Amino acid sequence: MAHIKLPEFEEMTPAIQEKARPILEKTGQLGEIFKLLAIDEKIYFATDEMIQKYLLDETTLSYDIKEAIALLISKENGCKMCVDIHKSIAKMLGLTEEHIEKILQGVDAIDTDEKEKALLNFCIRAAQKDNYKIQKEDIDTLKAMGWSDVQIIEAVAITGYFNYINTLSNVFGLGE
Repeated sequence: MAHIKLPEFEEMTPAIQEKARPILEKTGQLGEIFKLLAIDEKIYFATDEMIQKYLLDETTLSYDIKEAIALLISKENGCKMCVDIHKSIAKMLGLTEEHIEKILQGVDAIDTDEKEKALLNFCIRAAQKDNYKIQKEDIDTLKAMGWSDVQIIEAVAITGYFNYINTLSNVFGLGE
């Protein structure tokens, strides 16, 4: 149970209801994270924009990599709710249960190439409090492996998004 009262659909502003209605109709419920965000319209719409642009829109990173980042960072941050949600999303995107479990075991367990492992390890490092220790050489290593500036910044933005959403979920006790 969340640590604060979460609004039900009927209590949300009309603008949020309009945006949330398709989710409610498709899934039959609004998850706790959507209810939490609906407490403040500015936060709801800013977060929704990130979801649309980082995770749902087709971008330079594959959905598989984006979901691997989601799972790895959420696990690293101890956000069980986000891990569970992204396990389901990964399955909907066609990732097998075995592949998802390997992701959750850590980067070294994933059956992928060294290039992808390097990016995923970089994201885990970028999620840490000491990410200020990342050097130009660390980014140059990724670029030498074939990752573009756009792909690297996108991966770090997704990492930052999950630090943000995991923090909201964990602080307010969502999914408990």
